[in-house]
Amino acid sequence: MRLGLALGYWGRGPNPAHLDLAREAERLGYDSVWTAEAWGSDAFTTLTWIAAHTSRIRLGTAVAQMSARTPTATAMHALTLDHLSGGRMMLGLGLSGPQVVEGWYGRPFPRSPLTATREYVDVIRQVLAREAPVELAGRFHAHPYTGEDGTGLGKALKPITHPLRRDLPVLLGAEGPKNISQTLRIADGWLPLYWSPLRTAVELPELPDGFMIAPLARAAVCDDVAEGLLPVKAMLGFYIGGMGHAARNFHADLMARMGYESEARHIQRLFAEGRREEAVLAVPDAFADEISLVGPRERIAERLELWRKGPVTDLLVTAPDPATLQVLAELNS
Repeated sequence: MRLGLALGYWGRGPNPAHLDLAREAERLGYDSVWTAEAWGSDAFTTLTWIAAHTSRIRLGTAVAQMSARTPTATAMHALTLDHLSGGRMMLGLGLSGPQVVEGWYGRPFPRSPLTATREYVDVIRQVLAREAPVELAGRFHAHPYTGEDGTGLGKALKPITHPLRRDLPVLLGAEGPKNISQTLRIADGWLPLYWSPLRTAVELPELPDGFMIAPLARAAVCDDVAEGLLPVKAMLGFYIGGMGHAARNFHADLMARMGYESEARHIQRLFAEGRREEAVLAVPDAFADEISLVGPRERIAERLELWRKGPVTDLLVTAPDPATLQVLAELNS
């Protein structure tokens, strides 16, 4: 099981510690570093900055939002950064949810998310292959565009720039069972949002050779487990309560499938009522603990073995300090 460093997205501004953490992860032998985006900082600019200050560590987006860019624009970002970094780029994509897609990007959330995702990946694969001009008679992504509001003058094109690698890895942040099943067919890896080595939200078939399963997990070496879990609970409270509409929240649905349905709905209600602190405290310690690595070194060592015994190929850790990164590197060596 390889280790990666997940830096996430910026909050109010850039985190001045992120570049140092990325450099330290590279020094410690971590395989990869990952950036993200929500409705603030973008994933690719930060990753490019890290690429310029590192030399070996692989670079991934976990995740870049599909609604933020057309698939060809995303492919341009990926092939450009792959060239600049000497072939270190991994493209992690996610669809996000209706609130973000329609509220922030001002676009309709696709009525058939599976089809929209499949078409998006298809276009990116065509760009990276550069075998012929990109053509797709897609429901959501048509190349050339043939809609009635167009000019009809569109021409199928292939990228001027030759991609460095046609097999640049494409990973998907899928949550629902059907989405995960499709991910296994069309992508090179899966980026689970929550992963418990004690249970699974979906049964996995035999995986293709080289397929990556790369969940994110908060890690912190500390004496007080309950205190160390507070950032995990804060994240869960926000995602389950606020990152989506009460009627359609993929994160809450995932928590429900993992055995915490009543707790997930309770957190949603508290968050919707403006009782955010109560929503965070309502996150069960047991659930937060399952999906993270928190506590003294000995406890983390025991729990890390559970992760290593399962199908996870890459553990992407959000770690607040270099000491935690070092402990994990030592335990995983």
